[in-house]
Amino acid sequence: MTGLTTGAGPDTARARAATERLGHWVSTLDMNAVDDTVSRRLALVLLDVVGVTALGAVLDEHRALRSAWDTPPGPAPLVGAGRHTTVDAAAWLNATALVALELDEGNKYAKGHPAAHGFPAVLALAAQRDSSGADTAAALLAAYEVAARFGRATRLVPGAHPHGSWGVAGAAAGCARLLGLGPRECAAAIDTAAGMPIAGHFDSALDGNVVRDAWIGAANTSGLAAARLAAAGVARNTGTAALSLGTLLGEFDPDELVTDLGRSWQITRGYLKRHASCSFTHPAADAVLRLREHGELRDVRVETHALGAGLARTDWDNRLSAMFSTPFVVAVAALTGEVGPSAYAPERLTDERVRSLARRVHVVPADDLTARLPDERAVRVTARYTDGSARTVEVPNPVGDADHHPLIEADVVAMLAAWLPERSAVLEHAVRLAHGLPALPRTGEALRALAGDEEVPECVPSR
Repeated sequence: MTGLTTGAGPDTARARAATERLGHWVSTLDMNAVDDTVSRRLALVLLDVVGVTALGAVLDEHRALRSAWDTPPGPAPLVGAGRHTTVDAAAWLNATALVALELDEGNKYAKGHPAAHGFPAVLALAAQRDSSGADTAAALLAAYEVAARFGRATRLVPGAHPHGSWGVAGAAAGCARLLGLGPRECAAAIDTAAGMPIAGHFDSALDGNVVRDAWIGAANTSGLAAARLAAAGVARNTGTAALSLGTLLGEFDPDELVTDLGRSWQITRGYLKRHASCSFTHPAADAVLRLREHGELRDVRVETHALGAGLARTDWDNRLSAMFSTPFVVAVAALTGEVGPSAYAPERLTDERVRSLARRVHVVPADDLTARLPDERAVRVTARYTDGSARTVEVPNPVGDADHHPLIEADVVAMLAAWLPERSAVLEHAVRLAHGLPALPRTGEALRALAGDEEVPECVPSR
């Protein structure tokens, strides 16, 4: 990365100029001018976001959250929860449900989850405004692209978790586009949001602290607030990202915000998930699913890049901490053949067979794999079997990555249908919305249908 700003001399002027260009692009983004490949990918990401949010909504703790929020009725859907509420409550609650099972879409070049940072806010606001489908699609695409570009531009300090930092700008961009703000106001909204990051530590996720999910909720509501500040005419573009994301939280390269803007689409370079776990664990799970076919595993060695080497804990006490444990994910994949939401049932988390094998999974960093970042998030997995034999499998990227066995709509629908049997109507609404969104004259009714008819019995284990 070149042209980085640091605490020695934050380049707010460059950040301001880049954000100004980005604001102009957001305000004039027209879905009719977008390539069909990009439109189709947006539809697939939207389908995935809605389905995964509905899956998170049936978790026991999300029922408790909705109850504790005591949300009043409103125009925005609580996806899969059978209820409608205010825009801000829906944005927060849907966002936290979306990330609760670690199944949400991500982007390795942004180093995090662009869609989760802005889609819940945009969809809630669109439902309130009864926006056109074309405007809503443009707002979703703007939210993704801006978040991903801020993710590419930001190099967080070691130990920082990417939730709730650079992605706030994406939520603001999408909401500003939906509000119909002009170039200057969109830039002001984006810059304001860039000054509202959360400094969360990665160990919170490893420790199983649900504040990690709350960071995404806060990103969405902060993006809404930034767009409203701009609509009120009180927000300014001062290049504050160079200070907040650069000086305070790491390093920031403003050029990444606008390089090939409108020509290189970040949304086409993301990944979809088939395992309910941190993406750094996925290649190891993919490898073990192949290795388990050759016999009973005695122990496993996982060589991985520097980003994934810290997910080596062999103990966990709830779902979140288990989702960030490569030994847990590998053990469950080896013993059961999948790492879906059911992997975190209480009896599985305490299963001594799982814990025993996890203690025999050794995660080690490998310099040659680190050197292949960011294009590859590779692992090399060696399994030793109880008969004394050994096999090694190397995986360049997880299944679902745009560069390696990308998932198509049929794959996503099949997974969601298997995981959401009680919410099949919501999934059907999501498929129709994803296919037909740009052509809808109004979106309010279609979006509110995503709530479903009523609350349903719990079908996914709690933390």
